[in-house]
Amino acid sequence: MTSRPTVHHWDEPAGLAARGTVIVLPGRGEHGGVYERLGRRLAFDAYRVRALADPATAATAVPALLAREETAGPRVLLGSDTGALAAVSLVADGVVAPDALVLAGLPTTAGEPTGSGADFGAELELRTACPTHRGRLTADAAFRRGALTGEHRPPALDRVGVPVLALHGAKDAVSPLSAARRVYSGFPEVHLVSLAGTRHDALNDLTHRTAAASVVLFLERLRLAAGLPPIATAETGLLREVAA
Repeated sequence: MTSRPTVHHWDEPAGLAARGTVIVLPGRGEHGGVYERLGRRLAFDAYRVRALADPATAATAVPALLAREETAGPRVLLGSDTGALAAVSLVADGVVAPDALVLAGLPTTAGEPTGSGADFGAELELRTACPTHRGRLTADAAFRRGALTGEHRPPALDRVGVPVLALHGAKDAVSPLSAARRVYSGFPEVHLVSLAGTRHDALNDLTHRTAAASVVLFLERLRLAAGLPPIATAETGLLREVAA
């Protein structure tokens, strides 16, 4: 019998130096394996990706991963759903000191919409419209169904002093974009990107390529300086920012 990994690994291509390290904290019901598509894409661009198999281990696993000598910088925590809350807490409480955070689908409300409990079909509707990701969640015995419930405290963003990329689905019914805008407003270090037509699983919906590209652009800017200097600037009317 093969034991489940404690951390999922995706490494940079052979012969290339790692451009940085991204540690993924999954959300409710998830495990790191559901971020394989994202992990492979970031690894292709030479970013080393580590995703926790069990989000409940974040308090001990994340500091251990960051302490390893082979952890290339810049070092970034990427949290999805409650994993985003956990990433904020680890930094706000001084447990870890990464170079930046990526927060996807940050929970913003205490109550959850109808359909997030026992009805798995309704849960899939809330999570994603991507048929590939729906198929993966449906067939995944390690994915815990009906977990999109429970209350949570607002994130302590006032105690986070590193750059933050926030990715949020414009069609997120679990954590509405309007509420996310209110939570993030007033924090100049937060760069909010809304993804058109995207539901709660912002990294695994139909716009997963755009989400991954947004993360890569953020990482590339972070490599230049913590102030995130621009790399690509739209010079014509046909090019627009993804973010609202």
